[in-house]
Amino acid sequence: MKAALLQLNSGDCPAENLVRTTALIEEAAASGAEFIATPEVTNCVSVSRARQMEVLHVEADDITLTKLRDLAATLGVNLLIGSLALKTKDADGRFANRSFLIDRSGNITARYDKIHMFDVTLSEAEYYQESRGYRPGSSAVLGRIDGLNIGMTICYDVRFPHLYRALAQGGAEVLMVPSAFAVATGKAHWETLLRARAIETGCYVLAPAQWGAHEGRETYGHSLALDPWGNVLSDFGEGVGVSYIEIDKNQVLKARKRVPAWGHNQPFEGP
Repeated sequence: MKAALLQLNSGDCPAENLVRTTALIEEAAASGAEFIATPEVTNCVSVSRARQMEVLHVEADDITLTKLRDLAATLGVNLLIGSLALKTKDADGRFANRSFLIDRSGNITARYDKIHMFDVTLSEAEYYQESRGYRPGSSAVLGRIDGLNIGMTICYDVRFPHLYRALAQGGAEVLMVPSAFAVATGKAHWETLLRARAIETGCYVLAPAQWGAHEGRETYGHSLALDPWGNVLSDFGEGVGVSYIEIDKNQVLKARKRVPAWGHNQPFEGP
């Protein structure tokens, strides 16, 4: 299966972001991609809660989700919307950071709410408190398209390997890590973490990313695709555009046959 990873530079206007995202999805489909993936917060990147309250919607009313579902059906492609920032009906007013797997008919086949919140202090000038604006999910999610089992995760989740092991043991063959990675941690850890998740699980790892300057923050880019042996298949680097890879389920079987560590759990005590 030919897969495409979109690298975006989303701003804080969902309608403008949607125009650019749609164009790249159409480009990917025209190039023969059957499975197309977008980054985290495809619809809106903003550090302003007031701006988010102004432009975001609940899932049923989100223009990006509606348009991209229709586009998937029109183009006859499978689509992973890396995530959308969405309003919820939670009493505390926090948003959801939610990923969607959409089939060739435009149906939502799986939803995943980001579990791990990016609450970190990188320096005195750069810190994040994602949990103040977003409520965490609580369930691991495995979807399926065209006979492929897709493990759904988002960005900061990549630092929690037990989640990926559980997805692989549940049947995942492809692990998705759509992201809006910070530049400092991207330079230090991005490729290493993604390669580790591929090696540990014997899965393809696909990580479409946001890149560049946004309103109030900057993201690393370097959308990556790894094969089940941990080899880098593509690294988009900087800029906005599309990268392509081929997914071959036989490579999953081959890697797991060589080193089946993903299935070698042993009980232990302590610490």
